[in-house]
Amino acid sequence: MPLEIDPRLLPPYFMPGKEPLPPGYTEDDRQVMMEQQKMNRTIERVQESCAVKTVLAGAGGLAIGMFFSMLSTSFAYDDPVLRAQHESLGRNQRAGAIMKDMAKSAWTSGKGFAKVGALYAGIECVIESYRAKNDLTNSVAAGFVAGGVLARNSGPKAAFMGGVAFAGFSAAIDMYLRKEPADED
Repeated sequence: MPLEIDPRLLPPYFMPGKEPLPPGYTEDDRQVMMEQQKMNRTIERVQESCAVKTVLAGAGGLAIGMFFSMLSTSFAYDDPVLRAQHESLGRNQRAGAIMKDMAKSAWTSGKGFAKVGALYAGIECVIESYRAKNDLTNSVAAGFVAGGVLARNSGPKAAFMGGVAFAGFSAAIDMYLRKEPADED
């Protein structure tokens, strides 16, 4: 005699989005969770877009360039020649002149860092999207192209050498960042 199983004891077939809810949750909670998942997927897609990566790299480059410039400009006023140029000014005028110099220098340096960061990040993202891989080759190729573009006005030899130098720098940084932590036993 064959063994008969009561179909009510078998687990039901669940359609996606129709799985049983954990205890204490309602159908309204399911809708909220599904909307949150949809929003999270949308945010992830936006964050992965090349345009957003390029803008974020440019903004980060601007901030870092401005910070380093402000830092280095503040040390520059220990130079006796610069100090002598501002000796004839009153204290408030001297402070205003120094702040104006620092702001001008910070903006100039920040723009340069922003241009390099946005150019490199945009090129790397396009290469990564085309190759559908995230590896060292992307950063080296992006470094070569970005270095060449940045040095293009100095001639073809300088553009090539700029590309090689930037590619080497990109490779070194990427290898350092991808380095696996040493196993501690």
